[in-house]
Amino acid sequence: MTERIYLLFPIFYAIINAASFTLYGMDKFKAKNAGWRISEQSLLIASLFGPIGALLGMQHFRHKTQKPIFRILVPAFAGVHILLVLWINL
Repeated sequence: MTERIYLLFPIFYAIINAASFTLYGMDKFKAKNAGWRISEQSLLIASLFGPIGALLGMQHFRHKTQKPIFRILVPAFAGVHILLVLWINL
């Protein structure tokens, strides 16, 4: 049972990060085309659970890079995730 969790977690984590990346791309697209926008709160929540995708989305789409809260929190979330992975694997 435990082995199954260890196999499924990376897949789940990749999906969450891909969704986070996609949200940043969608919001950038909608910002350019005056469409309905994704709230900053939703983007930050996505960043909390999928910070690698959010960080890549910010860089790739050049979206939310000038907002201080995003410039600080998204890399901080990514750092926490990296530290957790290192701690778990000790």
